[in-house]
Amino acid sequence: MIRPSAGRRPADSTTTSLVVVRALNLAEQLLTRRHGATVTLADPEDLGGSGRSVVLRARVAENPFGLPRSLVIKQYQRDPSAGRAGRFRHEAASLQLFTALSGGNRTSPELVAHDPANRLLVLEDLGRSSTLADKLFGTDAGSAERCLLVWARALGRLHAVTAGREHDFDALLRRLGERSWRDPMADEARAALASVPELVAAELGVTVSPAAALEAHATARLLGGTRYRAFSPSDTCPDNNLVTSRGVRFVDFEWGCFRDVVLDAAYTRMPFPGCESSFGLPAGMPEAMLAAWRSEVVVVWPDLDEPIRLTTRLLDAQLLWVWLCTRQLLPKGLAENALIGRDPARSPRALLALTHYWAGLATDAAAARRPATAELAESMLAALRGRLGDGPAELPLFPAFRTRARR
Repeated sequence: MIRPSAGRRPADSTTTSLVVVRALNLAEQLLTRRHGATVTLADPEDLGGSGRSVVLRARVAENPFGLPRSLVIKQYQRDPSAGRAGRFRHEAASLQLFTALSGGNRTSPELVAHDPANRLLVLEDLGRSSTLADKLFGTDAGSAERCLLVWARALGRLHAVTAGREHDFDALLRRLGERSWRDPMADEARAALASVPELVAAELGVTVSPAAALEAHATARLLGGTRYRAFSPSDTCPDNNLVTSRGVRFVDFEWGCFRDVVLDAAYTRMPFPGCESSFGLPAGMPEAMLAAWRSEVVVVWPDLDEPIRLTTRLLDAQLLWVWLCTRQLLPKGLAENALIGRDPARSPRALLALTHYWAGLATDAAAARRPATAELAESMLAALRGRLGDGPAELPLFPAFRTRARR
């Protein structure tokens, strides 16, 4: 993911320096080949990237072509044993898809150039922007609230402008050598539907009734070819959203794909399920976020403005996410009483987050008259709260909202 300066690697790392210099040189060569004359980049600033990639900002020192003053460079590192070549291809195809859109519809950085042979991307520099996570973990509740609404609207716009472009995305991937693509959630979700009943019975003593299992398995229809499909970044966690002067911009498309839009919209009900930054939202915020998202997508799918249809589909997505998160978080939480992520300041306990997900599902399933799911959720809540011990039983709000909540 492209992070602000807080994500930089140590400047004295020799290995990092060599990787950064190599990426910078490859980017110079790519831009020079593309323009037919020398382009010189200088002052590389390591933005952190991940173990799979290096990301840096560079100043365009020699610029005969009207290039911007700075660019962001991302290079995927070669690791044949990991079998991750698809990550570069998915991100390159995603950025090409968005770059082809008009500027007003683009919700990502513009792709300036790419080099498949070296797994290299040269991108528009969106500046030293804060992330949505920075806002949520800050101290300004009003700013965090506004950014969440802007994020939800941007997500809806992303869905609206990419509806019907699935064949274009497929063609871009094939051109990059990817014969087929999959939603990274699909296999995990199907595995969860198959394994969660045995898992919760063994670990928590909770029995999933046949009716509850049937209601859960019915949600698998969202993983197929529904009529509400559009592009999804797949990973829209708060760190992957930059708050710029032109609104929220999504970054990190390593698993970009097309899928049913309610799988992303469910993030308004379950704030960032499974993400390291997965805390609670103040009352009324989920409904406001959903309204912002819906205002964009109803232009393409007017029937999603029908409350019953939208609520039904959202509950399906929520149910699917809760089962998926149960498969991912329950073993970890029980074995180590662990955090979702690594940073104690930004990661809740896995069991506490999972309890929050099931609590929301209990309320929403009861309201939607799905008694089997509501009954299962109540049983899961009782079992999970019993395992939490003397610690807090409620997931705290994101830090930006806590001061307001105490007033």
